Amino acid sequence: MSSQHAGKAPYYFVPGPSKWPVLAGSSLLLTMAGASAWVNGYNWGPIANIIGIIATVIVLFKWFGEAFSESESGLYSSRIDVSFRWSMSWFIFSEVMFFAGFFGALFYARSVTMPWLADIDHKLLWPDFSAQWGNTPAGTIDPFTKMGPFPIPTINTALLLASGVTLTISHHALRAGERGKTAFWLLATIILGAIFMGFQVYEYMHAYSDLNLKLTSGIYGSTFFMLTGFHGFHVTLGAIMLAVVLYRVMKGHFTPENHFGFEGAAWYWHFVDVVWLGLYVVVYWL
Repeated sequence: MSSQHAGKAPYYFVPGPSKWPVLAGSSLLLTMAGASAWVNGYNWGPIANIIGIIATVIVLFKWFGEAFSESESGLYSSRIDVSFRWSMSWFIFSEVMFFAGFFGALFYARSVTMPWLADIDHKLLWPDFSAQWGNTPAGTIDPFTKMGPFPIPTINTALLLASGVTLTISHHALRAGERGKTAFWLLATIILGAIFMGFQVYEYMHAYSDLNLKLTSGIYGSTFFMLTGFHGFHVTLGAIMLAVVLYRVMKGHFTPENHFGFEGAAWYWHFVDVVWLGLYVVVYWL
């Protein structure tokens, strides 16, 4: 909600029938089907995955474009703003539960399963196994080295913390009506997120080539790549959201009083920051 007329509409705007939800669901289904086929070695998997991603991007571009037009034309009232805020809040809550599931799996494997496998009842099966994170019974999987907190994870932590600061500065600038300053600090936030992803790509290359740490490296490898990989995916989505917001700022959208599009993306980015702090401590240090 960002229009100069926002909050003045005397009704609760209800959009008409739309083709975009069906198209979005279909393109996402194709994307995930292609990804599943890809990891299972089917030749059609990569093609289907790429087509699904392109289709999803096009659908979202068109769908969100309609929402932007509705907002800028003054169709949204203050009650729509409340709906948007509740919707974004519940969406972020679902993401919290998503990561809670992976953190729960990590906790169970490290604090319950490993001590159980290392007790005296299992010494006949794996006499050389000890309850140390990253340790695996001999002969089960290829040896690997754990990923430590230095230097890349610590650098990435500083990058994300800095991006949270730059985003907050941008938000305050928008509320003060300083559009140029808003765009500058928003761009800085996106650049910091891009650098973060570049370091994570390098970290994965280092893990595979130098540490022999892979997705198949037992429960440690699977939880490490699932948690950090999904977080990286969320950073990418957050950066795309902020890039769209930056485009809208440069187009003259948003006002100091009405700019939930900016706020919603900022909420998401700060959520991503908090999740990373948990990852940094639990995955890299403990």
